Amino acid sequence: MTEAEHIKVLVIRFSSIGDIVLCTPVLRCLKKIPGKNVEVHFVTKEAYRNLLENNPNVDYLHLLDGRLKDLIGELRDEGFDYIVDLHHNIRSAIIKYRLRKPSGSFLKLNIEKWLLTRFKINRLPSKHIVARYFKAATLAGASDDGLGLEFFLPDDAKVPGSELPPSFDAGYVAFVIGGKHATKRLPNEKIISICNKLSGQVLLIGGEEDADNGRMIAGACGGHVVNGCGRFTLHQSAYLVKQSKLVISHDTGMMHIAAAFNKYLISVWGNTVPAFGMVPYMPKYPERSIIVEVEGLACRPCTKIGYDKCPKQHFDCMMKINEDKIVDSAHLILATP
Repeated sequence: MTEAEHIKVLVIRFSSIGDIVLCTPVLRCLKKIPGKNVEVHFVTKEAYRNLLENNPNVDYLHLLDGRLKDLIGELRDEGFDYIVDLHHNIRSAIIKYRLRKPSGSFLKLNIEKWLLTRFKINRLPSKHIVARYFKAATLAGASDDGLGLEFFLPDDAKVPGSELPPSFDAGYVAFVIGGKHATKRLPNEKIISICNKLSGQVLLIGGEEDADNGRMIAGACGGHVVNGCGRFTLHQSAYLVKQSKLVISHDTGMMHIAAAFNKYLISVWGNTVPAFGMVPYMPKYPERSIIVEVEGLACRPCTKIGYDKCPKQHFDCMMKINEDKIVDSAHLILATP
């Protein structure tokens, strides 16, 4: 039997939560290249270490937590065979230049995104960002196995049942209320209205920055809504998402984590649009993903990232969201055995 060739591949993605989770199919498939024994190294920021340190497809993590020069010195000593650049920014370009190894780069399509946000001219390919990630990994020999995203939880992620009311034992909806930018989040009054229309238990998911909004929303609803924002770590929140019957989420990192667990998922889109190629990626269960957005707005998308407030002041992309579509879809899913 021929011994497999040993190669070392460096994957670069500095941030952020959702983007790193979207890299996981590439990591898995690098490890599965026929006839190769692939040692996968991953470069990211120190702040995102916990997203990857439990991933069995990552052999070594290299963390940017200071000077890029020091990180490059560490990487140069490894002697990589290939570089897969899934960030494609100035830092990753410097790393590739300094290491001088065969590389493939993810195409960010910034011109096409600018045309869509500025002039509403859509020249974006109808490809998910994961497909574009894989194109960057072609030189290393990776191809998509169609199994979707992955997210690995540590043993201490499990949340004791006592942390939630006994009524949640029968199942609950995880409502991810956060989002880095205000224009990607439903206003509190819309979330309250949706929660009050939902039958069954609702757990609000978010970080410490969402805790005040969570308290306000839960306080305006009945006892069927519990605020979990700021109470749990990222991994614990992911565990609670995994245990839920259904996830409702904005366009956030936790949305992609929910997709990694193949959850029934209702994603709500404000200033960003699915055309950017970052919808929930569940190739085995595409029917589990429901997109809710206000189509046909002349001002949407206004940006590829987000704003602190609506530049047009009306915030129609969220204020005109069809609550009934969210609620009716949720009830239909919850009624499924």
